[in-house]
Amino acid sequence: MQVFNPYLPQWEYIPDGEPHVFGDRVYVYGSHDRFGAPIFCMNDYVCWSAPLSDLSDWTCSGVIFSKKQDPMNLTGLRLLFAPDVQQGPDGRYYLYYAFDFMGAIGVAVCDKPDGRYEFLGHVHDRQGRKFGSRRGDEFPFDPGVLHDEDGRVWLYSGFATKVPAILSRFHSLKNSGGVVMELASDMMTIIQEPTLLFPRKGNGAPDEFLDHEFFEASSIRKIDGKYIFVYSGSCNHELCYAQSDRPDGDFRFGGTLVDLGDLFLDGNTDERQGRNYLGNTHGGMAKLGDDWYIFYHRQTNQHSYSRQACAEKLRRREDGSFCQSEVTSCGLNGGPLHGIGIYPARIACNLWSRSGVARYDRKFDKKAHPYFTQDKKDDDHSATQYIANMKDGAVAGFKYFDIQEAHSLRVCISGPCDGAVEVSSEPDFQSVSSRIPVRSSGSKIYASSHLKIERGVHALYFRFSGAGAMNFYSFELA
Repeated sequence: MQVFNPYLPQWEYIPDGEPHVFGDRVYVYGSHDRFGAPIFCMNDYVCWSAPLSDLSDWTCSGVIFSKKQDPMNLTGLRLLFAPDVQQGPDGRYYLYYAFDFMGAIGVAVCDKPDGRYEFLGHVHDRQGRKFGSRRGDEFPFDPGVLHDEDGRVWLYSGFATKVPAILSRFHSLKNSGGVVMELASDMMTIIQEPTLLFPRKGNGAPDEFLDHEFFEASSIRKIDGKYIFVYSGSCNHELCYAQSDRPDGDFRFGGTLVDLGDLFLDGNTDERQGRNYLGNTHGGMAKLGDDWYIFYHRQTNQHSYSRQACAEKLRRREDGSFCQSEVTSCGLNGGPLHGIGIYPARIACNLWSRSGVARYDRKFDKKAHPYFTQDKKDDDHSATQYIANMKDGAVAGFKYFDIQEAHSLRVCISGPCDGAVEVSSEPDFQSVSSRIPVRSSGSKIYASSHLKIERGVHALYFRFSGAGAMNFYSFELA
């Protein structure tokens, strides 16, 4: 079986995914967005997992922790942001979370990785004072946790917001950047006070972090004796990493691991030339079989509140450092997709309009841009996800396919539109492999044409040319 990006079902919206391997399965712990929501993370935590032997076989264990389980949120009005999970010294599993901007980190516990977690308490000091309630504390946000081989437990946190008004009700708290603190074996009590590891932009970050300073999304791993800290950089659409020989200091910048628009690859830093729509992202690393992967999320629906889980294979250099991965449609597949068969348009890894891309966290003309959306409400398993509003010059790109036998291409689209779909293996369309006339007054239609392309591994880019706005559902290589 093949696996695509996004790797979960088309109706599921899990951002901030932290992957962890327990036994012979990989478990993903993330926030839980709602399709069409007006704000982040409106749903309760669920857990998805897959056997390492088949990364296409994802199953959901249901809700593992709900908003109302925390005594600070009995009404359920606060939102569960990015979590992390670690196995403690006692063999149980500990879930760490923060409720949006309440200024505390909660802890829940369970006997198995994907069971129903029970509220345990909040991270606090030896005197019982909650982290985030003490004057001068760093703002508690996006916990990342490491239970080290020597038994010590490290908690990472931080938020370098560009919107100081968010912190107005927490005037005594700081947002200096990313911090680390040591916890006792009870997994909640601070025994080594927070230390600033990653100063935010404008707060004295080392020069090597320039334009990649810490913003949020703390995630920590120990790999071959090195501590690898993954975080969202100051541009807010990439995941970077830093490396150290110790868990609580001396981190050096390692580079970008993945960027939603493939920026920083080949020296491109111009957001207007991004290969996909930009917004926040968050994730972590996992070794699945012999390969390392970076997990992250993409944006949909022309806003940042309906995000979906993706992953890409990471390539390591001889010195053990990691290279930046491009965003692809294959992700956890481990290699190119079959060059024959039916593929949903929702697995496009590149999407842009005639005028380029936009950032979803800034104002833009929504009518001018294509976007991923679905035809039914949140959590409706019969929903179909598709690309909407492809106007003249809009491009959807898919990478990669091992094309050996395909000689024709059929697309499923709807309108209203009147024009043609041009297909190329090159993003600049220097050569065109197929041209498919399309015309629809609104209902779905199928249209096909000959495909002229050399055998081998190729990307496929679909460009609409014509009048109106095309909706793109799927294509078939035959």
